[in-house]
Amino acid sequence: MDHDEPTYRDYARWARMSLEDIARDCDVQAFCASGPGGQCVNTTDSAVRMTHVPSGMTATSRESRSQFRNRQLCLQKLRDRFAREAVPPKARRATKATRASKERRLAQKRRRSQTKAQRGRVDE
Repeated sequence: MDHDEPTYRDYARWARMSLEDIARDCDVQAFCASGPGGQCVNTTDSAVRMTHVPSGMTATSRESRSQFRNRQLCLQKLRDRFAREAVPPKARRATKATRASKERRLAQKRRRSQTKAQRGRVDE
C-alpha cells in the first residue's frame, strides 16, 4: 500500500482509539519550553512535541511544568484534531444551468461583443 493521504475514515478510527494506543504510534520529543516561567522553565525539559507517525500530525504542549501532564495534553490535542478531520465530505451532486441563466449569459456576451466591435480604427 502506498503512503497516501489519510482519509476521513482513518481519522475517525484514530479518534476512537484510547490515548495509550495513540501514544504507541507517536514519536515523542521533550525540550525546554520558551516563554514565561523564569529559571524553572530553563532548567527542565518539560515541554513535549508528539508526532503521530501514521498521519504525520504534530502536537506541542508546554502549558504545564510536568512533562507527564504535557504528554497527556498532546495526546488529547491529537485526538481532538482527529475528530475534526473525521467529518465525511459532503456528497457532490451535478447541477445544470437553467435556461434563463443561459439566456442571460448569451445576452451579456452579445452586448459585450457589440461594445468591442466599436473599438475599430478610426479612419482620418
